[in-house]
Amino acid sequence: MVDNYAIIENYLMIRMPEEVDHHRAVLISRTADDYIAHSKVVNIVFDFEDTKFMDSSGIGVIMGRYKKISCFGGKVFAINTSRRIKQLLAVSGMQKLVTIME
Repeated sequence: MVDNYAIIENYLMIRMPEEVDHHRAVLISRTADDYIAHSKVVNIVFDFEDTKFMDSSGIGVIMGRYKKISCFGGKVFAINTSRRIKQLLAVSGMQKLVTIME
């Protein structure tokens, strides 16, 4: 999973896995928090290019990282979102917190 994380300037890029369920969400959250704590990360980009399935635990990952990063004026972005992921983000109200890039 480490290969799915990169720091580019002050952005933490996270390539989300094909399936984001409870077990993967815990690992993603812990790894992202480690990068946030030990790097000069201001913003986070979640890349959903490979993601086919995400349940509410994926929303929790995004929400938790938003809470951490927004305290410092950071922003959260979602890229390469499928129609299904966009719908999930919209239904959960995340589009108010996350900038969804087309």
